[in-house]
Amino acid sequence: MNDLRELYQEVIFDHYRKPRNFRRMDDANHSAEGYNPLCGDKVTVYLKVEDGRICDASFEGSGCAISTASASLMTDSLKGKSEAEALQMLAEFHGMVTGPMAGGAPVALGKLEALAGVREFPQRVKCATLAWHTLQAALKNQHDKVTTE
Repeated sequence: MNDLRELYQEVIFDHYRKPRNFRRMDDANHSAEGYNPLCGDKVTVYLKVEDGRICDASFEGSGCAISTASASLMTDSLKGKSEAEALQMLAEFHGMVTGPMAGGAPVALGKLEALAGVREFPQRVKCATLAWHTLQAALKNQHDKVTTE
């Protein structure tokens, strides 16, 4: 179990130090801003959606390791997914980080399982879910800033 926890920590720090898809997407047709006032995390999620499928996803912002890694892992995982699949991933991810899980994290989440340990630190759940709530707003074309409060 310690080896698995260390591997997950490595994944989180790798995505924090070298976030994937960290860029403004000028041709995005969906976007939203999110803010976690508790710790100051800020994120903007950009999506390019065509025929109900996410062709590209990126983000900009600043935040802690958990927030940045979550946004990086999320944008990697979204590409090629339908909007419905993205919302299902959001629900599974939220369940993974907020509740006790029997038998481990869902296999469908892949590398996102690296963030499963966040559920042991309730004060960090908002950091891990900020990008996901912002994704939901982007898919719905909501222009009000998303907040974790």
